[in-house]
Amino acid sequence: MATKKSKRTSTIAAANIGSYTVPGMTLEDGHRVGEILQDRLNALNDLQLTLKHAHWNVVGPHFIAVHEMIDPHVVEVRAMVDETAERMATLGISPNGTPGEIVKNRSWNDYSLGRATTDQHLGALDLVYDGIIGDHREAQDEVGELDAVTEDMLIGHLRQLELFQWFVRAHLETTAGDLSTEGAGTEVRAAAQASSRSRKH
Repeated sequence: MATKKSKRTSTIAAANIGSYTVPGMTLEDGHRVGEILQDRLNALNDLQLTLKHAHWNVVGPHFIAVHEMIDPHVVEVRAMVDETAERMATLGISPNGTPGEIVKNRSWNDYSLGRATTDQHLGALDLVYDGIIGDHREAQDEVGELDAVTEDMLIGHLRQLELFQWFVRAHLETTAGDLSTEGAGTEVRAAAQASSRSRKH
């Protein structure tokens, strides 16, 4: 998820756009917010699958701590998915949660790691969170001009996403406050840097 492809905005098929939106918003603004949320829905659906993949594939001496740390956050992300889809429906847009929608319209590459150590997965996940949080903030900025209710929802998501990234980074940080993933441009590179730092300490 960290390695970006060309930025692509989800396009909503005309059949999935209602003739209404919430009171107090123009139809154009309501549907624009819905389109922005489709991209966030894709990202959150991808994130919950990525997290479960990491949960199943971590190995090493800190296995149980990381394995059990991930699952409660998966539940939180699934709640974000549901909230996002229901907000889209409220705005008059039919949410698309199919795997094909994610693959067709995502602006990131698939997660890079299979079986790997806890440090490697956490290093890669740090970059995943850089990507999803950065894109969520961009979405929040744009919808903030159009719809305070949706902006509030995205701010709530960001609070939880940033908190979990802090949990991830606590495993990657030195006592001096340096991150082992600093400067890594890919998940594979971040995983290698996190693993290398772990071997030195």
